[in-house]
Amino acid sequence: MEGAFYREDPIPSTGLSLNLPTWLTVTRIFLVPVVMVVILTKNEHVGIGVFLAACLTDFLDGYLARKRNEETTLGKLLDPIADKLLMSAAFISLVEVGAAPAWMVVIIVGREFAVTGLRSIAISQGVAIAASPWGKYKTVSQVIAVVLLLLGPDALGRLDFLGRIALWAVVLLAVLSAADYFRRFSRQLGMLPNRSLR
Repeated sequence: MEGAFYREDPIPSTGLSLNLPTWLTVTRIFLVPVVMVVILTKNEHVGIGVFLAACLTDFLDGYLARKRNEETTLGKLLDPIADKLLMSAAFISLVEVGAAPAWMVVIIVGREFAVTGLRSIAISQGVAIAASPWGKYKTVSQVIAVVLLLLGPDALGRLDFLGRIALWAVVLLAVLSAADYFRRFSRQLGMLPNRSLR
């Protein structure tokens, strides 16, 4: 019996096996509470190290899965969950230590939940919506913002404003990527006319 999560899976799936890329994704999930603890205890430099290590697993799991042809249903399920857990945990912890405004983090985390909901609806209809460049830009901006906010004024001095600029960039890209995802979601499911390029 052929295992597939999507009705028309765009990527060959090898089921629910725990291969190396999937283990890296699972490791990222286990690092989420560690990231929260080190940020909340204000161990900024340790927090940056653990956070970047978790982000590195995000790059490695995708790279290894494609290179070794080990893309699995479980990996495709866990990878976006791990990403959202990591970023949400980091930003919520930054609010708790006073490094980020709560309203901006609500927008960032709310976007993640909204897109996850839309993706779940699309999957239930047998539709796979590919990641857009906006989402990738958003992810890069999130990593930069978290690192800069963790460094704070003690490390950045008068350049501390860079963290706030990066956070504004995250909010802007979160809104733009969510709007782009909703547009493509609507067209895929026939809610909006699908205009062909001329």
